[in-house]
Amino acid sequence: MPEISRFLGIVIAIYYRDHEPPHFHARYGRHEITVRIDDGLVDGRFPQRALGHVLEWYKLHQQELMDNWQRARQRQTLNPIPPLE
Repeated sequence: MPEISRFLGIVIAIYYRDHEPPHFHARYGRHEITVRIDDGLVDGRFPQRALGHVLEWYKLHQQELMDNWQRARQRQTLNPIPPLE
């Protein structure tokens, strides 16, 4: 899994061979969600508090996420994104 960030037990990744629309994956324990980069639409189930952390982090790093999505499409190394502090 191409991990780009990790915080509060949450792992964020973008897969190289993933489908459109641009999105990222978040895992927390046995839970997993996908979040669309352009509008923040969430697919999947997450504990409410962890979901809040992911969405807060997403709002801070939306452009970096889109840049990494484009890098993944070109099979380039993904850039790490700072964790939520």
